[in-house]
Amino acid sequence: MSKNAPYQPKPGELLRLHIGGEHVKEGWKIVNIQVKPGIDFQGSATDLSRFADGTVDEVYGSHIYEHLGYIKELPQALREVYRVLKPGGVFKIGVPDLSFLCWMMLSPLFNAQERLGIMRVIYGGQTDEFDFHKVGYTEDMLVMWLDQFGFVNPERVDSFGLFPDTTDLRMFGLPLSLNVQASKPG
Repeated sequence: MSKNAPYQPKPGELLRLHIGGEHVKEGWKIVNIQVKPGIDFQGSATDLSRFADGTVDEVYGSHIYEHLGYIKELPQALREVYRVLKPGGVFKIGVPDLSFLCWMMLSPLFNAQERLGIMRVIYGGQTDEFDFHKVGYTEDMLVMWLDQFGFVNPERVDSFGLFPDTTDLRMFGLPLSLNVQASKPG
């Protein structure tokens, strides 16, 4: 599919975007900054211009939004999600839970090697240019940002159960993801 061709959903088609996704799943269109097999649209979380205002039913992003700077990139990404969602559309976001990760980092229960793994969740694995984290999220901060950009009814959930991804990430048997869903007012 051409990078610049606008995507037009078929009449009656649900349009659901998986931002940063890699796992092909029927009913979902994948938007990823990297060219990989199964990607429907190459693009960034900060630029969803390939989609018209109010045309998307659901946006899902697993451990993508911590890669965005909170001064410019995060506000732009949240504006874009809000813009493309239909009224009543749902945004599902999973990010590392900074509150819990900080507790783990300070806990005497973990040794230096284990803390290195925790640090990689906080700052990114840094295995390539896209694997660096620029911001951390606590539940109250994430809800504040969602509210600031017009989302309503934020709710923390244990798991979205949609894809085999980092929203279900566990370390030492403990969940590391802060998963929240919110809606665009309908």
